[in-house]
Amino acid sequence: MKIQAGEETKHGMKIYDFVEERGGKVMLQQINAPPSNQKSPREIFDEASQHEHMVTESIDKLVELARAEKDNATEVFLQWFVNEQVEEEASTNEIAQKLQLIGDSAPTLLMLDAELGKRAA
Repeated sequence: MKIQAGEETKHGMKIYDFVEERGGKVMLQQINAPPSNQKSPREIFDEASQHEHMVTESIDKLVELARAEKDNATEVFLQWFVNEQVEEEASTNEIAQKLQLIGDSAPTLLMLDAELGKRAA
């Protein structure tokens, strides 16, 4: 999750830079902390999967707005995020499914953790 958070920060900065390059003003606002009362790794990834679906919906709305405004540059820029969300949803869904199969098996959880820990930033 730490590696994923770093990746998401890079995605946010990509949007930040794009807005500034286009002469816009970025106004950062506070976001709510993610829930921290999950009882299992599966709950964490189920929530992460739901969050990725929400992000996809938000990006889709931005694409629709860019089209309505005939803002081709923004629509093209957002296409990278559309493609990235396909990967993000697939990744969180895959991990959630693995965790469903693993259940409470500590040795298997350690194996999955080791596998996920090999992911590069």
